[in-house]
Amino acid sequence: MNALGRRMPCSSPSRHPSPATHRSTRAVQRTGHLLCWSLAAGMTTAAADLLLEPQAPWWGVVWPLPWYLTCLFVPAWAILRAREKATQPPPDEDTIPEDWDRAA
Repeated sequence: MNALGRRMPCSSPSRHPSPATHRSTRAVQRTGHLLCWSLAAGMTTAAADLLLEPQAPWWGVVWPLPWYLTCLFVPAWAILRAREKATQPPPDEDTIPEDWDRAA
């Protein structure tokens, strides 16, 4: 039995992703991070526009910019995630946890 929090070595070849899978995963992660940050920036600029009512002439162009970026990042993330899921092989019968065999 292994101690909690300790990683045990795994000899399964499916546990070692190929470099292409690693690149795909990194692209999905980066796009997801950009999506989250653009949502956070969009909410922040919307709150600033509502509460502070800035009068700067450039503000009308700047505050919706994160929302436009979000509209670009959502489909990009969805496409990259679908491609990542399509490249993953289905799990073997040997790697399925025993708990999955029991009905809920």
